[in-house]
Amino acid sequence: MSEQPRRPRTSGKPYRRPKKDPVRILAFEALRAVDERDAYANLVLPPLLRKARENEGPEKFDARDAALATELVYGTLRWQGTYDAVIATCVDRPLGDVDPPVLDVLSLGAHQLLGTRIPTHAAVSATVELARVVLGDGRAKFVNAVLRKIAQDDLDGWLERVAPPYDEDPEDNLAVVHSHPRWVVSALWDSLGGGRAGIEELLRADNERPEVTLVARPGRATAEELLGEDAAVPGRWSPYAVRLTEGGEPGAIEAVRDGRAGVQDEGSQLVAIALANAPLEGPDRRWLDGCAGPGGKAALLGALAAERGAMLLASEKQPHRAGLVANALDGNPGPYQVIAADGTRPAWRSGSFDRVLVDVPCTGLGALRRRPEARWRRRPSDLEGFAPLQRGLLRTALESVRVGGVVGYATCSPHLAETRAVVADVLKQIPDTDLVDARPLLPGVPELGDGPDVQLWPHVHGTDAMYLALIRRTG
Repeated sequence: MSEQPRRPRTSGKPYRRPKKDPVRILAFEALRAVDERDAYANLVLPPLLRKARENEGPEKFDARDAALATELVYGTLRWQGTYDAVIATCVDRPLGDVDPPVLDVLSLGAHQLLGTRIPTHAAVSATVELARVVLGDGRAKFVNAVLRKIAQDDLDGWLERVAPPYDEDPEDNLAVVHSHPRWVVSALWDSLGGGRAGIEELLRADNERPEVTLVARPGRATAEELLGEDAAVPGRWSPYAVRLTEGGEPGAIEAVRDGRAGVQDEGSQLVAIALANAPLEGPDRRWLDGCAGPGGKAALLGALAAERGAMLLASEKQPHRAGLVANALDGNPGPYQVIAADGTRPAWRSGSFDRVLVDVPCTGLGALRRRPEARWRRRPSDLEGFAPLQRGLLRTALESVRVGGVVGYATCSPHLAETRAVVADVLKQIPDTDLVDARPLLPGVPELGDGPDVQLWPHVHGTDAMYLALIRRTG
């Protein structure tokens, strides 16, 4: 057996192997997947955590480890903009010239130093050890030097140094202080209608970890059943909602495993409920979900339709997402059908449905609490890409509903270009329509604005920023 070559020594100290920290290695792997593959953390992290828990090594990965790894990943992604501004002042080159894996390690370290209660020494030493494992000794020295500069001040001190004064540039100040791209700050501010207090509350809400919200699908489960779970409390607005106030693992709940309940934001539930309860003229037998993937709203709509003896057709363009819809609807107590079809080229006759929902593809700016990486991935140009599709889907929905029927146009974005502008443009082209006041269909929900459409907000309603316009076909 040949002798292994010895590592050259650059000092009199013997070489020490870096200590592997499974929590921080897992967090680093998740961040690299988000960066390299444009993956979403909420899809990448669960299988990594599951694999770590299944490891039977000497250091068992427990619930506390999972909680720390989750906080490191989501916290780093949420505060990426702020940490980039801090790191940029501590490196000797443009931030774009720092290798992405090195920047991920630096961001992880910055979050531990500035965004957690981990002691400074522990945060620096643990991150440098991570760098030795995943980057090598040479770049670990660079990481150590940068982190020691960051550790010289706390977050408030750094914000005073890196954020421009609010009076000189309000949008840039808010972008750095609350870690949102400037264009997103501007768009959200416009949607809110101005005022500093409201935009700061919204940006803060975007950086808070959302509660896990369950939906009890009518006819299959009840909210009372779900309230028997640990730390479960009733939803704020939806009669089918239950909140898990201490996180919790939804997959461990029997009703969720069986598909009788699901994970669904309360705003998403309210959109489906409002459409289902909108007043109709004439029969109420055929419902359509024209953008059904991945199936949460379709499952709730299907259950509500079943209570009235109505049938739901769930259409989704992407076959793999249509499969997710089929899984969500499996076991629905009433008749339903799932098809893979393009919602702008309908596979059904015009005027076939009594109720139609189109929850259109969008920038997702209303769900930044759940998908913090989306704020850095989206660009203003994305709005132009979505615009033709959003208008096309709404036009088709209005053509698909019968006279006297109702269409719900929904999107998980508060951006005016994806909400009121779409509705206004399409209704100019299809004049035989009336907007229905959606506010009375969300009983008990406060601060719904002047109507007739509805915009929900994380900082006001505790939901994703869902938008809903209800439109009746009159001719």
